[in-house]
Order: sequence, then structure tokens, then C-alpha cells
Amino acid sequence: MEIVEFAPEHSQAFKTLNEAWISKYFTIEAKDRVVLDDPQGEIIAPGGRIFMAFKDGEAVGCVALIAMQDGGFEVAKMTVKETLRGSGLGRMLMQRCIEAGAEAGAPRLYLETNSSLGPALGLYRAMGFVDTAPPSRNDYVRGDTWMERRY
Repeated sequence: MEIVEFAPEHSQAFKTLNEAWISKYFTIEAKDRVVLDDPQGEIIAPGGRIFMAFKDGEAVGCVALIAMQDGGFEVAKMTVKETLRGSGLGRMLMQRCIEAGAEAGAPRLYLETNSSLGPALGLYRAMGFVDTAPPSRNDYVRGDTWMERRY
């Protein structure tokens, strides 16, 4: 498996991978549509990054780092193709996010998730994330758990 920087030609794969997991467990929300329809404009242009995972030429995972006002990054839109869950790819994607945050001198990585996603919560905790207070504004109905990893 290979993890690469997002390129415009990855837009459809990024959208397809995320729509698959979101629609399986939740409802695709308006905020999802905005980001998934324009990852270049919504994530990359304002200073974020997206990492794509490929196996044998097929996009099998992805994760976004959305630039935050405090210099940190929100880890978002992280998913691994269902057939590869448990393979360690999620850990590889998260490690790349941690490295990218450190390279950028970010004070923290932040994420919003849902308490029903047990394996994801386990991964985040194993990678050094701890629960934090909810934000003043919650953009997603499904968001009920907030975590951060400080550098």
C-alpha cells in the first residue's frame, strides 16, 4: 500500500470512498456535500492536505487535514475501504497525519467522530488522541465525540 498527496484526479475516489462509509452508518449531510464536491477548494486551497492510499493502483483509503484558525489541523474524512479494515491502513493514514502536523509546526490535531464507531475510537486513542470538550459550534449532526492530540 502506498500513501500519496492528493491530486485533482483523486477527487472522485475521495468522494466515493467517503460517501460509502458515511451512507453506511449515517446520513450524508450538507457540510459533507460541500467538502466532497470540492476537496481542492474546501480543504487544499485554505492550507489543508489530503492523503490518498492506493493498493495495486486502486484508491483504498483517504484522510484530510483541514487547517484550523489556531494553526492546528482537523483530521477529517478518514476512511479505509471496507475489505481492508483491520489491515493497519487506518493506522498508516493517521501516522501520516501526525507527521504532517509535526512538519507544519501545528500545536494539535483535532477530530470529531461518533461514539458508535468503536474501532475508529480505539485507533484514535492508540495514536495519542484524548477526549476534549465539544466545540462551540458542531457542523455535523453525527458528531458526538471530540478528540485532540497535542504536540
